[in-house]
Amino acid sequence: MAEALSLNRFRVVLSRPGIPGNIGAAARALKTMGLSRLYLVNPKHFPHPEAESRASGAVDVLANATVCNSLEEALTGVSMAAAFTARRRELSLPMQWAREAAGTLCEAANQGGDVALVFGNETYGLSNEELAICQLPVMIPANPEYSSLNLGAAVQLMCYELRMAAVAPGEAPASFGELATVDEVEQMIGHFQQTMTASGFFNPDNPKRLLPRLRRMFGRIRLERDEVNILRGMLNSFQFPERFRKPD
Repeated sequence: MAEALSLNRFRVVLSRPGIPGNIGAAARALKTMGLSRLYLVNPKHFPHPEAESRASGAVDVLANATVCNSLEEALTGVSMAAAFTARRRELSLPMQWAREAAGTLCEAANQGGDVALVFGNETYGLSNEELAICQLPVMIPANPEYSSLNLGAAVQLMCYELRMAAVAPGEAPASFGELATVDEVEQMIGHFQQTMTASGFFNPDNPKRLLPRLRRMFGRIRLERDEVNILRGMLNSFQFPERFRKPD
């Protein structure tokens, strides 16, 4: 089924969750909406009996959860990552509300590659550094006078929106190539930093906001793998011109 194929491409990432019950609630949320891939970044308590109790029958999702040491590790192989945040951030990418984002994420999943939903710590949310890695900031349209939403409830809400978008998908835009993964884009940005430093354009001792703005610019563009290769080839030609110089 097309729906199952789309939903199987999603992974839900909880970064630094502190309450084991919320991990169990998230696992239950995934299973009730047909998702199954749970990633945990540096969980404070896992495995834990409270997580199993709150999972309420979704212990298989907990048992198969992938535990990672960093968000970068959790996003390896992902073509699009959506970061859930309760507030707008300076220099962040254009934000989408949850329902609109569900359609965007399903389109990305149908184009190939994994798609990640990234949720932050219950107390602090996602850091600016974590948010910068993701291409799509997402907000849930809660009451502005009381926008506090439990982590498990936020996961449940977004998994529902994804399921609705997958059951009745819109017309996905034509894709001319395979989307680049998050880690491939990050490697390319590292390549830019290396090349700009060598040329003198970038001063690591006084970086200002060049790298965040560069990351934001590329985040607005859903880069394809071939496009990343073209840009990195161009950077290589700047670094090693002798390799690309045609013989007389």
